[in-house]
Amino acid sequence: MAGNSQRRGARRAAGSKKGPQVGSGGVRRRALEGKGPTPPAEMRPGHPAQRRAAAAARKAGRAAGPPARRSRERSGEAPELLLGRNPVVEALRAGVPGTALYVALGIEVDDRVAEALRRAGDRGVPILEMGRAELDRMASGAVHQGLGLQVPPFEYAYPDDLLARALESTRPPLIVALDGVTDPRNLGAVVRSAAAFGADGVLLPERRSASMTATAWRASAGTAAKLPVARVTNLTRTLRDYQQAGLFVIGLDADGEVTLDDLETAVDPLVIVVGSEGRGLSRLVGETCDLTVSIPMIGAAESLNASVAAAVTLAEVARRRRG
Repeated sequence: MAGNSQRRGARRAAGSKKGPQVGSGGVRRRALEGKGPTPPAEMRPGHPAQRRAAAAARKAGRAAGPPARRSRERSGEAPELLLGRNPVVEALRAGVPGTALYVALGIEVDDRVAEALRRAGDRGVPILEMGRAELDRMASGAVHQGLGLQVPPFEYAYPDDLLARALESTRPPLIVALDGVTDPRNLGAVVRSAAAFGADGVLLPERRSASMTATAWRASAGTAAKLPVARVTNLTRTLRDYQQAGLFVIGLDADGEVTLDDLETAVDPLVIVVGSEGRGLSRLVGETCDLTVSIPMIGAAESLNASVAAAVTLAEVARRRRG
């Protein structure tokens, strides 16, 4: 009979009582564990901000499709995926024009991730969240630490446009040409020095030369967005065209005909050609130069890094032009 506690089997053993227990609230086994700080809205699956970011990325991809194909046809390059927390943050700091920031699901949001998300959001870069396995596939097995930044192919200027820009300047034209410089960090540093000392642009060959990758962008500290960089199939022929346009071509060489201290043509329309640290100027380029110039050194070093040599020469040319 219901409610009859005297009937057989109606008693409950001690400690078997269901429901709340003293001190536990009855939910100890189901207690929620902390999951850390709330992720940004763009990273929350199903959030309106995340859906808007994904739609914007798809729209940007469709809109940028044909121009990107033309760029790859001209430059022979494809979009680059920059991986790792430090490289991604440094690229965003330097103003590298990313088209999408990929974030792995469940990533631990540390200071670098938070800064990457903030900078990408401030610049309107779509933030896309994906599974770690999918990001692994995109990275081809490389270490990504849960972050990837897609960078489009660099838009190179045309050599004729670079020359026209230099001739239209109110200052004597000044162009830096690289011959056999294969390290993108050196290329980026040269672009940065060229911008700092008033050059009109940088010229580099398509073959046996570094290109404007995300690494070069970072080394340029964002100046690659402000200074035109042109790429040519035949550097020697382009230098001759520049000579016919009235520019004086000098090549940096350890055994130069004059030293940088005696460079009287620094105030004239000028092209400075920088070779690789080990090999120097190639034979044809060296023969094309109107003059070869050496940098005087008093220490034990036999040569300077290509980017350092370019910076020293540009600084001396700028000093002479100010005088």
